[in-house]
Amino acid sequence: MNIRNRTPLHRLPVFRVLVVQALTGLVTAFACGVFWGLVAGYSALLGGLIAWLANLYFAHKAFRYFGARSAKAVVQSLWSGEMGKLILTAALFALVFVGVQPLEPLALFGGYLLVLGVGASALLLMRNKPKH
Repeated sequence: MNIRNRTPLHRLPVFRVLVVQALTGLVTAFACGVFWGLVAGYSALLGGLIAWLANLYFAHKAFRYFGARSAKAVVQSLWSGEMGKLILTAALFALVFVGVQPLEPLALFGGYLLVLGVGASALLLMRNKPKH
């Protein structure tokens, strides 16, 4: 018996991480735009957006089920979320490289890695959050 999680995404602890990732992407894009020009700015924004959208998809899939009775469904949703995240990331990078000209690849990957780094340090962001 799978127990579906009916908690909206904005009420889950992962929402704080997604907000900080979005802010990191915007600040990175602004900084790149100011220091290296408009092309670097929107390239960094696109890189951050790629990472953020992939993580948003993963969060949506990963938190569908909860509880010990739903262990198999939880593992399957984590697996499908991670695979979907990787496929979405590859597709979005391909779309950006094909469809956006001019593009600054260093800013694109820099924005991507900074937003990804926020997700990787999520435990530090959520350590003061009480468990419920």
